[in-house]
Amino acid sequence: MLLGGTGTAGRATAAALCEAGHDVVAVTRASSRSTLAPGAEARVADVTREASLREEGFRGEPFDAVVSCLTSRTGVPGDAWAIEYEAHMAALSAAQGAGVKRFVLLSAICVQKPRLAFQHAKLAFEEKLIASGLTYSIVRPTAFFKSLSGQIERVRQGKPFLVFGNGQLTACTPISDADLGAYMAGCLTDPARENRVLPIGGPGPAITPLDQAEALFGLLGEPMRVRRVPVALLDTIVAVSATLGRVSPAWADRAERARIGRFYATESMLALDPETGRYDREATPSTGSETLFEFYAKVLRGEARVDLGEHAVF
Repeated sequence: MLLGGTGTAGRATAAALCEAGHDVVAVTRASSRSTLAPGAEARVADVTREASLREEGFRGEPFDAVVSCLTSRTGVPGDAWAIEYEAHMAALSAAQGAGVKRFVLLSAICVQKPRLAFQHAKLAFEEKLIASGLTYSIVRPTAFFKSLSGQIERVRQGKPFLVFGNGQLTACTPISDADLGAYMAGCLTDPARENRVLPIGGPGPAITPLDQAEALFGLLGEPMRVRRVPVALLDTIVAVSATLGRVSPAWADRAERARIGRFYATESMLALDPETGRYDREATPSTGSETLFEFYAKVLRGEARVDLGEHAVF
């Protein structure tokens, strides 16, 4: 059983599962069936309701595992807790009732330093899954290619690449959808990944936003142009939105989105050393073969596209 199979990571995971020879049943919304990877069977159900998952998803049939790439779209508190926690709890309960023995969860490396609603919701479910008695694999990937590709078009249009601070406040080892999907599928057969929390990044050295700008302008054959945005600007947006959020739920959600933006602008997506409190590239395991800059080249050649969804910052 696959949850969240119509997002970019979910489609890649579905494809990897099918390629590995697994029979894949994906729970989707009716409007999302056409976006599912070929080879997977779509079943329409409400992931927020255990009864719907049980009746329309599992249908009383035997399943070996649940693989979830389900994630909230916005990260604001209501959405985060409804999807990251409540929907996953419904799935866990339905899975246990169906006799499922294994659960593979796509989480995120940013939960190492929880400051945001969606991070707390993810961690809350991780704890429940670990205590459930099921064999589990909790995969915490670093940045996705799409979240680092939002400025390709603005640079191609002759605009400068935007960075926060000096452009070196953060670093990550981004991972492609295909490499992540293959890793997720491998959790079903690799005993070394059982009952573990698994931070994972892509290949190559850690890269900063300034590195991204240099690579992108280099691929375009143009001199690098960078505009620096002060982090204090984000702080101001957070403060103003939070103040207005005391009387307006809409502004409260905007404040949380601003906090999310600030978090990603100032925190690296690498393994965190609990003793030093520093991010460590050497402690961040690598997988796969495709690099971000190879992806940039494919996009510029028209061989790949950027599906940002809710992940655009600029």
